[in-house]
Amino acid sequence: MHIERKADQIDLEVRTARPGVVVGRGGAGIEALRVGLQKQIKDETRQIKINVVEVARVDADAGLICEYITQQLERRVSFRRVVRQAIQRAQRAGVEGIKIQVSGRLNGAEIARTEWTREGRVPLHTLRANIDYAYRTAQTTYGILGVKTWVFKGEVIPGQESVPEDNKAQPRRRQPRRRQQFDDRSNNDS
Repeated sequence: MHIERKADQIDLEVRTARPGVVVGRGGAGIEALRVGLQKQIKDETRQIKINVVEVARVDADAGLICEYITQQLERRVSFRRVVRQAIQRAQRAGVEGIKIQVSGRLNGAEIARTEWTREGRVPLHTLRANIDYAYRTAQTTYGILGVKTWVFKGEVIPGQESVPEDNKAQPRRRQPRRRQQFDDRSNNDS
């Protein structure tokens, strides 16, 4: 979710895997959200603009991976199993590397600890690395667990044009070959 406040308008961008659920039939979900937000801010002059954006690769988004892990931890699933499943799903989505860290009273242990798992490359000190980071907390019966996720999506090379992800999936059309033209260098004096 991304909120942008202007003088007379609030722009709200909701990123979701299933936009149909948020929008509802005929935009009823968005309208209900707009009315609820209007009541919350108690300012009738400000206009609320809601934009729903679909996340193309759900298992490659750090925020959604974190959300999935926290939901599973709140249902008392073993943290190692949840982390392993999340890493496998991310690798199937085509990320170059992922690192997940879970902290707190893991599996209800008396003493809190921090455990992390990494698969692939996650170069945190490389400036041109495209790394998606997210942090969420899970409210469990034995305390709060913190979940951090780093997803390495590749390197961004300066000066190179960035291609939208949708265009990468489509095969490129081959350009028609031009016939090579050669200069006539024969020794014909006539």
